[in-house]
Amino acid sequence: MKNSKLLDKAARLDFSKLPGSNADSTDTSPATLPAFTPRPKTAPGALMAFANDTRSELLRENETLRERARQTDVLRGRLDEALEELQQWDGAKAARLIEPGLIRPSRYANRHPHSLSGTDFQKLRSEIQDAGGNVQPIKVRPVSREEGDGGARYEVVFGHRRLQACRELCLPVLAVIDNLDDQTLFVEMERENRSRKDLSAWEQGMMYRRALDGGLFPSNRKLAEAIGVDLSALGKALALAALPAFVIEAFPSPLQLQFRWAKPLADALASDPEHVRSIAQSLRTSPDAFSARQIFERLTSKASDSRGLGQGVERFHPLKTQPVRLDDLDVGWVRVAEDGGIEIRIGTDAGLGSTPDLVDLANLLSIGLTRLKAQRKG
Repeated sequence: MKNSKLLDKAARLDFSKLPGSNADSTDTSPATLPAFTPRPKTAPGALMAFANDTRSELLRENETLRERARQTDVLRGRLDEALEELQQWDGAKAARLIEPGLIRPSRYANRHPHSLSGTDFQKLRSEIQDAGGNVQPIKVRPVSREEGDGGARYEVVFGHRRLQACRELCLPVLAVIDNLDDQTLFVEMERENRSRKDLSAWEQGMMYRRALDGGLFPSNRKLAEAIGVDLSALGKALALAALPAFVIEAFPSPLQLQFRWAKPLADALASDPEHVRSIAQSLRTSPDAFSARQIFERLTSKASDSRGLGQGVERFHPLKTQPVRLDDLDVGWVRVAEDGGIEIRIGTDAGLGSTPDLVDLANLLSIGLTRLKAQRKG
């Protein structure tokens, strides 16, 4: 009887509430007990454990702070480098590509047409063509619709030759756009061109004359101060620009006029303008080629000296010139120079200009000179 009661009680026991048991599982493997973490049994032990835990946490925080400080130093160094690089570009203007048809020449443009067709210009044009565009940007300023000529939206500040080269090559021109008043435009144009040392004395004089005539500066002195040139040099350039057209046209190109010729030419005009006009006319109609120096000397010679030239040996000897022809076209000349040497000029119509062409031409000249020397000895 007792056994029967015990069995009934045992059957009513519920073991599903025990840890690790699962009433729905058929797994009979022993339950896994949670890991046992020993704890200190005394107060000093508990304090030591707490101190160790705190020390470990402080060490981890210290290492984290050190890593963050190191990263901060790296970022600060990169920031300083970036700021230093940005300072180098402080005030710089971004360049952009513009169609040449949208840009007009400056009203103070100082380039003579000869500057846009000579050997130096052809060299610049070839460099731009090889590079696929102008590497050195020009500078322009915006113009209003009322001021725009033929749809122009910009006006050149400096870079007329680069603009012309890109126009001929059908390339967009790299340009910096800046809002400038007339006086600032003139000063920047003059300084940029003068720094390149390829602007002739006469072109400088014409530029200064336009600025004064346009009222940009009240006097020569104020103009000289604004552009940073000597007042006497400014006066010589203006004197060249003031020469009458018949004097300028006596020279092969006004670009050949020199600063030091300004006063002698002005004095000759003041002394006997009709004599200077007569000499200039004879030089223009002469079939012979004269150097710029010879033309200057003739124009500044006195009337008495000129009359005496017809009674004996001429004071000025025209250079003997022979044309160089290619395909029935005159493409250059060969002549005797003032010092007795030989000068050779080959124009762009010959289609030469590259380095291989120059090497071949020099070799041909060497062969020709050798044969000519041998013929004379024979």
